[in-house]
Amino acid sequence: GKDIVQFAKAVEISHSEIDKKVCVTSGGKKYGGSTSNDGTEKQCGVGTSNSGVGDGQLKGFRAAVLELGKGWPGSGKASADHDDNAKKVSSDLVALNSDEKTIVA
Repeated sequence: GKDIVQFAKAVEISHSEIDKKVCVTSGGKKYGGSTSNDGTEKQCGVGTSNSGVGDGQLKGFRAAVLELGKGWPGSGKASADHDDNAKKVSSDLVALNSDEKTIVA
């Protein structure tokens, strides 16, 4: 978990445009906050509309989930794979353009 936190911090600081392309939520959903019944507040790319506190991108996912020692490699959501968050981050990184991939490598 510590490595992904450091990676997320580095992306946030040096390449904020890439930060906005990883773990993006829709509909203004955020990460963290009070635990919901379904665990989506810790799920990369999903988030919650209830009481989330972290922005719906990698920066918020790092601050509201990962830095609390939760959500890596999986969200803990019962119906999700044990490594769903790792898979989603990987998927988002693969979707970056060639120049962006070079930057994060």
